[in-house]
Amino acid sequence: MNLLIVESPTKTKTIGKYLGKDYTITSSVGHIRDLPKSNKKAIDVEAGFVPHYEISPDKHKVVGDLVRLAKKADTIYLATDPDREGEAIAWHIAEILKDAKVKKSAMKRVTFNEITKSAVQEAMQHPRTIDEDLRLAQEARRVLDRLVGYDLSGIIWKKVRYGLSAGRVQSPALRILVAREKEIRAFIPDYFWVITAELKGAQTDKLTFTCKDDFKVEVEGLSDAERESQIKDAENKVADVTKAAANGKWQITDIKETPRKRSPYPPFTTSTLQQAASSRLGFSPSRTMRTAQKLYEAGHITYMRTDSVTLSKDALNTIKKVVTGNYGAELHAPRAFKSRSKNAQEAHEAVRPSDCSKKSAGSNEDQKKLYNLIWARTVSSQMVDAEVKNTRITANITNGTIPDFFLKGSRVMKPGWLLADPGARSEDVDLPALAIGDALTFYDTTVDKKETAPPGRYSEAGLVKELEKRGIGRPSTYASIIKTIQDRGYVEKEGRSLKPTDTGEVVSDFLEAHFARYISDTFTADMENELDDIARGERDYKKTLTDFYTPFLKEIKAKEKLEKATDLGDADPSIICPEPNCGAGMIVKLSKGGKFLSCKNFPDCSGARTMEGDVLEGPKETGEDCPECGGPNSKSKKPGRLIEREGRYGKFISCNNYPKCKYIKEDPKEAAKKKTGVKCPLCNKGEMMERNGRFGPFFSCTEYPDCKNAIKARPTGRYCSHVRDDKDNKACGALMMEGTKTIPERCSDKTCANHRPDKLEKGKK
Repeated sequence: MNLLIVESPTKTKTIGKYLGKDYTITSSVGHIRDLPKSNKKAIDVEAGFVPHYEISPDKHKVVGDLVRLAKKADTIYLATDPDREGEAIAWHIAEILKDAKVKKSAMKRVTFNEITKSAVQEAMQHPRTIDEDLRLAQEARRVLDRLVGYDLSGIIWKKVRYGLSAGRVQSPALRILVAREKEIRAFIPDYFWVITAELKGAQTDKLTFTCKDDFKVEVEGLSDAERESQIKDAENKVADVTKAAANGKWQITDIKETPRKRSPYPPFTTSTLQQAASSRLGFSPSRTMRTAQKLYEAGHITYMRTDSVTLSKDALNTIKKVVTGNYGAELHAPRAFKSRSKNAQEAHEAVRPSDCSKKSAGSNEDQKKLYNLIWARTVSSQMVDAEVKNTRITANITNGTIPDFFLKGSRVMKPGWLLADPGARSEDVDLPALAIGDALTFYDTTVDKKETAPPGRYSEAGLVKELEKRGIGRPSTYASIIKTIQDRGYVEKEGRSLKPTDTGEVVSDFLEAHFARYISDTFTADMENELDDIARGERDYKKTLTDFYTPFLKEIKAKEKLEKATDLGDADPSIICPEPNCGAGMIVKLSKGGKFLSCKNFPDCSGARTMEGDVLEGPKETGEDCPECGGPNSKSKKPGRLIEREGRYGKFISCNNYPKCKYIKEDPKEAAKKKTGVKCPLCNKGEMMERNGRFGPFFSCTEYPDCKNAIKARPTGRYCSHVRDDKDNKACGALMMEGTKTIPERCSDKTCANHRPDKLEKGKK
């Protein structure tokens, strides 16, 4: 028997079609081992940064199934993803199988960049051993991130606030956002006036011309009197222009046409795919990668974690046929693109359709949209330039006593590659046929007084582009970096922009003040390059980590002597403590909810205000003992008492020993409304209950935290009866939950095919 192990359960069915009955195909469902939560047990620094891995708590059954199947197999193919992470997963599986007395000689490593019949069968003909350099590069990154995160987070807990965190790559990303926010706050706007005129030619509709002068007043360095004087002068000039424009005779004074060519973009890398999907589809990086993963697993696209822009010969031949058949042989133009990244893995391909002749693919709207974007970018990359003519028409009154007014536009003369990728076409304004000397009829002028805008906040796509430009992170990490800083509460989205929170800004400022070297662009980029060197076998694992960690740990220990950074500066002197008979000044402090103003006499006085100056009421005693750690029989050094607090979702009652005690008292009436009456199948004690989370309502067991069963929609009370191949042909048994209009009910287990019952074959529901 041949056993082939992949990462994702959704790949097994696709690959099974290509390999036939001689192969048993199963999945590890991602990583099966990880470092333990306790850093003391996780890494033995003195022994040479040796990590001690443990089987992940939710993977014991998966591991048992892998061992059982491997012992029956003659040959075991480790077919995890073709990158460092996939190499590491293959190594972890091999190590566990060796511990279970499975022969090392029976295990072989295979990789394929796309899940197609030819690619899979070709890979099976060329197995290899596990690439130790790639595996060590992933391990070095994991160990490095754990050491940095653990030590930096620890000192932030002590010196700023409990529960905060920092990271080797997330902190530089946060610093970029905070620096931009400070630029925006420090920005002093200048004033300028824009004049537009509505003019009409003999054979045209009304056209809007814009004055070439913007009548700008630069405010910085001016006194109030000087500013007002310059503003008045500018307004007088604007009035003179509008008066002359209304009374003069208009004509076309100049026409300039400039032909230019627009070349197609290279095929997608991970970074450019995330940027294009964000700007054109409105997808977040994590949504893009999640959707691309599904397309890859279904065999529709090549591997989506790559920094290469190369295309295989087979792909180029197919694209040539597609272009010739759909648009004409004259529009085909073979092109070779060069990766900008010096560490690009040219052995990989760009992100492209597995079969470029297939214009549409995907099982839902997100997948179809993303596939179409990838197809258009790939096919258009091998087509001729688009030919565009830029036109600028200038108009003035006949005696020319005012600044010129102009109208810009462009025309696509030959669309070229834009035929395959029309979404890349800019907003072209087709201008009417006009000639120099043509008379124009005046209708009206409009004057807009404006202010110069500060630099814009980064969008997710913009941050990905900036991280790539600065060499921070790698293609596979961009989405997780952005997700992490949002999940930590350091950044929030306003529309499509990323804005640092008060907490994020305080954490970033602390790191900038005390660990500037370790969150700098240069240091972070250099460390990424060193990890790449390990992957190529050009740098030693132990020496790399030693060279970093020895001075880093020394600096961490030196900062232990810092005073606690509880005070963030004095508030406005006009704001005083709201407590009667106090009247002291206020200082800025940080709480879990952000910045607030606290009395300078704290802890003797508990007066507090919001940053806007409104009075903040502190926690109120309820007179009750905490059922978890309070009362006369409590073994706690500080018996807990229940207090009323103000939280994100309103008032609630909890223990005053938080965070050591996490007891929260629920209103019995409200709790009764939220209970569903559906028994939890995981612990068989509690029942599923509605709760509110960061991403909206969800349903979890009433026995939490002892039972962590949670689903994202209301349970129906039924259990999934779908028979699963990966469970020895047994019924799934997970809770069924409410679905959508088209899918009334579905399984709560994402790994079960009945999670998407519309995709199940008839008779298997």
